[in-house]
This record gives sequence, C-alpha cells and structure tokens, in this order.
Amino acid sequence: MKLEFIALDKLAVSKANMRYARKAPDVTDILPTVRKRGVIVPLLVRPQFNPDPDAGSDAPGYEIVAGARRFHAACIVAAEAGDGEPVACLLPCAILDDGDDAAAIEASLIENTARLDPDEVTQWEAFSRLVREGRKPEDIGATFGIPDAGVRRILALGNLLPRIRNLYRAEKIDAATIRHLTMASKQQQQDWIALFDDPQARAPTGQQLKAWLFGGTSIKASHALFDIDQSGLATVADLFGEDRYFASADGFWTAQNAAIEARHAAYLEAGWCEVVVVPATEHFHGWEHEKTPKNKGGRVYIDVRASGEVVFHEGYLSRREAERARRADQPQVEAAKPARAEMTAKLQAYVDLHRHSAVRAVLAGEGGVALRLMVAHAIAGTHLFRVEADPQSAPSDEIAASLAASRGEAVFAEKRGAVLALLGFDTDSARVIGGRFTEKLRGDRLAAIFLRLLDLPDPAVLDVVSVVMGEALACGSVAVEAVGMHLAINLADWWEADGAFLDLNRDREVLTAMVADTAGPAVASANAGGKTKALKAIVADCLAGDNGRTRIERWVPRWVAFPPAAYTARGGVGTVSAAAKVPPAPVPQLEPGAAQSASEETERLAA
Repeated sequence: MKLEFIALDKLAVSKANMRYARKAPDVTDILPTVRKRGVIVPLLVRPQFNPDPDAGSDAPGYEIVAGARRFHAACIVAAEAGDGEPVACLLPCAILDDGDDAAAIEASLIENTARLDPDEVTQWEAFSRLVREGRKPEDIGATFGIPDAGVRRILALGNLLPRIRNLYRAEKIDAATIRHLTMASKQQQQDWIALFDDPQARAPTGQQLKAWLFGGTSIKASHALFDIDQSGLATVADLFGEDRYFASADGFWTAQNAAIEARHAAYLEAGWCEVVVVPATEHFHGWEHEKTPKNKGGRVYIDVRASGEVVFHEGYLSRREAERARRADQPQVEAAKPARAEMTAKLQAYVDLHRHSAVRAVLAGEGGVALRLMVAHAIAGTHLFRVEADPQSAPSDEIAASLAASRGEAVFAEKRGAVLALLGFDTDSARVIGGRFTEKLRGDRLAAIFLRLLDLPDPAVLDVVSVVMGEALACGSVAVEAVGMHLAINLADWWEADGAFLDLNRDREVLTAMVADTAGPAVASANAGGKTKALKAIVADCLAGDNGRTRIERWVPRWVAFPPAAYTARGGVGTVSAAAKVPPAPVPQLEPGAAQSASEETERLAA
C-alpha cells in the first residue's frame, strides 16, 4: 500500500464499495470541515483501467473502495471553488493491491461502520457479497467483531422479498415483524404485502403475524419427545435461528401422541403400577398430590400442555390416596371414615378466586407489602415464581363470568393499565407478565425496559412491583391467606353474593347455617328440614330484600372472610388450616401517604 494525491477526475466509486449505485450520500456532517481543511483522512482506492478511454490518456484511473462520502464532499467543494483550487482537485489516497474484491468489500464496510452506521439491509448486501466471494459467516463475524448468530441473522434477510427489505430499510416495518417474516414462504410474503398495500385491510405484525403464519398455532421444536429429523416433519426457524417451530400442528400432535404412548408403555414395563395421562384440557396440581415412591403405590402423571410441552411427574398420589395408604400401614388403628367436606371442588374454586381477586386488588396499592412478598417468594419459591401470571382458571363459565364482573377485577385492571402505560406497553394487553417478563427477552428489549425503569421514581417502581406481584400471586395459596389477614381485607368491600355462589351451595346443613346468618336462628330452625332449593331462596330473598324479608347488607360467608371459618364440625375449608399456621406478624409499612403518592405518580407518568 502506498500513499499518493490523486485528481478528482481520476477517481470513481468502486462496485465493491457498499455505497455504490446509490444516490449521493448525506455529507452535511463533514462538508464544513472539507471546505475549510480539505480531505485529511486518505481514501482507500485501487487501480482500474482508464475511466475515460476516449480521452486518449494513458494515465490509470482509481476506484474508491472506502471514502465515498469524502469523495462526494470534495466534488461539491471543487464545484464551489472552481477548477483552479488545488485543495479541491487532489485527494490523499492509500492505494490497495488490485484484484481482491473480498478484501475491498471488507475495507468498505469496516470504514463505513466506523463512521456512519449502515442499516441492516445495507449490511446484508455487503455480507451477501462477501459470501459470494467465498467468506464464511464465522470469518465475517471475526472480521467485524459480530457474533456468528448476528451475521446469520443479517444474512437471513436474504429470505425476504426485495420489497419487504426496502420497507424495512425505510423503517416502515419493525424488527419483530421482520423476524417473523423470515419464517414465511414466498407466497406468504406476497400475501402479506397484498394486505400491507390494501388500504381496507390491516397486515398482521409482531406476535399477530406469527399466529397468522402458523394458522393460530405455533409449537416449538424443543417440545418434541420424538426425533424431529426421523419424523420428516417440516420446521421453520426465526430470524435469529434460535427457535424452531413445527409447520404443521396436526403432524406434531400425531407424532407427539405416539411418543407419549411409548413412554406410557415404558413406565408400565419399568414396574409403575399406574401411569395417568393428564390431557391439555386439565392440569396437574402439585399441591393436591404427595410424593410417593413406586413401592408404595406411587404413580406417574404425564402432564400434556396445549403448547406441546409434556412434563413427567414420577411417584405421586393424591393426598387422599396417600392418607389412605398411611392408614393401611397401621391396621391396628381403626381408621375413622373421613368426613365429607362441606364445600365442593367448584365451590372451593369460586371462593378462592374471589378472595384472590380482592387480595391482589388491595395489594396493588400496597407497594411495601408487595415488595416483601416478592422477596419471600424468591426465598421460599412457589410453583408460580418463574415468573408467570396466575391463570385464574375457572371450572365453569358461570364462575368465570362472576369473577369478571367483580369489583376486585375492575380495580386491578385499572391499576394494571396504568402500569402498562407507564412501561410503554400496549394498554390493551391482558397482563403485564406473560409474553413480556417471562419470555427470554432479546438484548434490545431488555435494555429498553431497564432504561425505562431507571427513569422512574421509587414510588412508581413500587406500583409496578405491586401489579407484577398481584399477577404472580397463586390462587388458593397460603400467600393469599397471609396477605389478606395482614391487610385486614373486608370482602364486603369487594364481593357480594350472586347467583353463581348460591347455585354452587348444595349442603343442607351449611345452607341452614347461612339462613341463620341472614334470616335469623328462628327462621333457620323452622326450615331445618327443608329442601336445599327452599333454603337458597330464603338466603336470596334476605340479600335482595324480596318477599317481605329484611334486606341484609354487606353479608360475607364464613369461608370468604379473612380469616375464614367453617360452618359445621365437618370443616373442609381448604384454607382454614393454612390460616391457622400463619399468625399475623408485623410487617414494615411505607411512610403514611406513600402508597397513595405512588399510585398518583404512576398515573401522572403514564399520562
């Protein structure tokens, strides 16, 4: 390499330069210095044939490998100064050896990367030309200091139609949409462009685009229990090449079910007494089971998720079965017949959901308590602390509708919306966590959330913590019991009996006790032998003030209150024993007025 001053008319931008065949670049940032001092940093050039053979000159010409912006700036200054100004006619140039296109492309991209960051489409054009010149992705990554995955991500833009790449270059498509479009076939890309161009339609973007590409279902390849290569099923990868998805959900489930059946048979052959497959429509709840070894009758539960994931729980029995087995090991003790619980499973779910709703609604305004509860979760751990939101699964549509209409859900939704706006998320989103905090965040998204939180004052951050903790609070858990008792939550402020609650009550003794609560002991005694339907009607009349009954305001059943209590000696309220194990303890509080100011600060910042 040698350094020479070369006239402007002997220079031209090389085809190896990444700015070749594009409109004149923006030189407004360097034009003032070129006007005053000329071009100081040498251009990288290499010899070429005479650029103007008809001129009759034998002097060689040179093509610019790196320095096109300086060249264009010098041309502007030369036109302004006239041909007689030497500073505008001669440029310092470092002359490279001729013939190595790959080296010239690398020099052009390195030089431009150091001065004016090229967009990803421009990088793809340069990288793809390097690949055609024989460079491998790992060689390109080593040259430019980019991870191999980053190089492959940029090269993956070659899967896109030119129109889509141009839209991305013009910043009319975001990075998340581009990532999913790299998984689309050419026909799907054409269909997407048609929707994009149609003023009467709306092209799907982001996660909606992924659902659109996969027909509403996307199953990760990592969930497969079978050999994907041997199955012959097609998979597609995203822009980063990290996640693969099955192109056909039906094909996946056919192979997955066969693999589940094989594992089922293998467990039985290994000596397990029973293997239970839990379908995707149901759930395996660990807290309802006890760990039991194989030789004690423990069974295997194969928990199939709708996402395609399968979890194997080896050596479990339901708590009732485990207790029966323990009694069987002690035949000398006559086992008493277990008392029938006064609440059915659905009624227990109803009570748990409403109490859970009230606790998290109040907790959303108690940042100090929520923060300490989060620390307790981190230390002790729960089945929810990964972190993910409680699904609030209702066993019937009636219970789901009752929960949706409750005041607790409305108040919490309002506070959740304020936090979503505060973090810059879509306020129509159903949750704060789930697809956001629990997913494996990409570096740019993680940085954006971190920087946003750094800008927020402590009270606003506590409001975020409160909502996150409310969503990760396990329904029916001891944590709900402990927080509800500590905050002295009165369910009368958050709940009132509705048709779903009365329909779920089927125990005559319990209903008689409820009649005594609402209509008085005399009425309860007179109707003690009546049908459950009549007892429910009396309670409903007292709550509504119908049929001559005195209206009862703010009635809360014993199960629903904090702490809960049973109506009969039979008990059966799942959380009563839990409450007895959690004595109320003093928890440090925020300074007076701090919780209110935190919420006000969140609403102000969100606005």
